[in-house]
Amino acid sequence: MSKIVIAGITQFETVIKVDSIPFDMDRMIHDSPIYVGGGGDAMNEAFALTTLGDQVYFMSVVGQDQNVEVFNPPDFKVHINTDYILPVMKSTPSEIIFFDNDQHQLIFQDLKDIREAKYDMSMVRPIMAEADLLLVSNANFCRPFIHYALSAGKKIALNMRSYSKEKEKYNADFLENADIIYISDDTIEGDPYEFIDDFARRYDPEIIILGQGKTGLILYDRDRHVKFHYNSVKTNEVVNSLGAGNALISCFIHYYLETKDSVNAIKNGLLYASYKTGFMRTCEGFLTPEQVEQWRDLIWKTQSVTDMYGVEVPEN
Repeated sequence: MSKIVIAGITQFETVIKVDSIPFDMDRMIHDSPIYVGGGGDAMNEAFALTTLGDQVYFMSVVGQDQNVEVFNPPDFKVHINTDYILPVMKSTPSEIIFFDNDQHQLIFQDLKDIREAKYDMSMVRPIMAEADLLLVSNANFCRPFIHYALSAGKKIALNMRSYSKEKEKYNADFLENADIIYISDDTIEGDPYEFIDDFARRYDPEIIILGQGKTGLILYDRDRHVKFHYNSVKTNEVVNSLGAGNALISCFIHYYLETKDSVNAIKNGLLYASYKTGFMRTCEGFLTPEQVEQWRDLIWKTQSVTDMYGVEVPEN
């Protein structure tokens, strides 16, 4: 069991299944499944890592009058500790997500005053001293966590998700200090291997994971001299792919801290993310370690790894 500090966004989500995107704005949508509840990268990571058996310190910010126990759905078997969710914002961020069977998404996000929110760091120092790793998003209120993790000599994992060249300078303190970086390729132009090489040269992290949606991901491991593409795997039928990246990085971190084996960890992360996409809510569908082992035996007997040219390669 690892001790992990999570710092990131918690929000309310309205998730709506529609026939297709774009949809007809002139007609009423009837009988569409709708979920309203908690979500956000930090909440999803907290549920995933708690389900995997880690001790999680879930640090986030919400609205001043927010009852934080709403972020523990009553039908969930796993309960997350909400003691470190601070009600320091004017109101809680929210997001509306439309998705269809082809996994097209239409997302409206209202982050409220999160850019001005400040976390009370007085409680962080003693907790960080006992932690194994900080899993952080690039939200503005998360910046001080980087300093505390560095001061305590802890590993830092950055869940950055979307990337923008224009905004990279605003994320320099996150990127320069992260040991593990997860980024989605949704907004990345050009050759993905060249992108990874450039990031590795400029920021020198141990690990880079470049998520590539349906096609899988690229894993870069500096110390093992690994830079391979892994295809996505199939477990569940896909219902909603939103939140798969949070599941992947959470599972990767759990097994990487446990085994120091990035290849083993990324394989588990891929099947973990795949299983999670079989559920509508972004905060559900997380496997236990026993379930991960069962799926691993089924999945990875038939999967291959390829290099940048698409040629199958033996694993290190």
